[in-house]
Amino acid sequence: MKKTIYLLLMIAVTFSCSNKVITYNDPIPKYDSLTISSKFVNEERVINIWTPPGYTESADSFPVLYMPDGGIKEDFPHIANTLEELIKGNKIPPYILVGIENTERRRDLSGPTEIEYDLTIVPNPGGSENFRSFIKNELFPEIDKRYRTLNKKAIIGESAAGIFVIETFLLDNEMFDYYIAMDPALWYNEQYLVKNFENLSKDTYHNEKKLWFAGSDATDISTHTNELAQKLKESDKDLIWKYSDEPNEKHNTIFRATKEKALIWTLNE
Repeated sequence: MKKTIYLLLMIAVTFSCSNKVITYNDPIPKYDSLTISSKFVNEERVINIWTPPGYTESADSFPVLYMPDGGIKEDFPHIANTLEELIKGNKIPPYILVGIENTERRRDLSGPTEIEYDLTIVPNPGGSENFRSFIKNELFPEIDKRYRTLNKKAIIGESAAGIFVIETFLLDNEMFDYYIAMDPALWYNEQYLVKNFENLSKDTYHNEKKLWFAGSDATDISTHTNELAQKLKESDKDLIWKYSDEPNEKHNTIFRATKEKALIWTLNE
């Protein structure tokens, strides 16, 4: 019984921002903020934008990295600071960062499920399609209108945001060029995305898409990230991908432990 309760608690953590044990005092970089009234998620959404060094002094256009969990009290500051450090060190090309602040995280980042077990963790599931529509049809045009952007786009997320990244890669692959997912909650919906990888993925990606993902010591996740990696090894879909198996990292440490190597591998041509 104790083991079952512990497992339920750990899985709940993968769908919750507020349950992260470790806290950080990341410096808040200079950023812009805007609010979009969305017809797809039927609410106002706060968007935070960080521009790379030299943006205001140049006329250049830049690719864009999008991130769920992108609130100022969420993961936006430390990813912005990491980008600045990597850009100044010439380790990655300059990117604009666009963070989407959460409202109902579990709703927005989850696909549909009828599994009773899932519903104890995500009581209002299935919002990922509307959330994707918001990003694609409302957020993309707004960012392109306000900032000097290139057509190249990337997305980064961990845990529940990580499974949203994987789901988006499989269901609406044209949205982004580069996909980064740390500890994606692939246990969700009885591992639907992993079990159906062959049917959901495109016949070929012509080496035009990149996927980077990682798994921690969380067995309910690493079991399935390893399974996905094995399926990718056996695939002939011409996909550029990399799996980082991180058994020494925990679910609440893997994002910061792997973010730099993920960004360097993924964002460079």
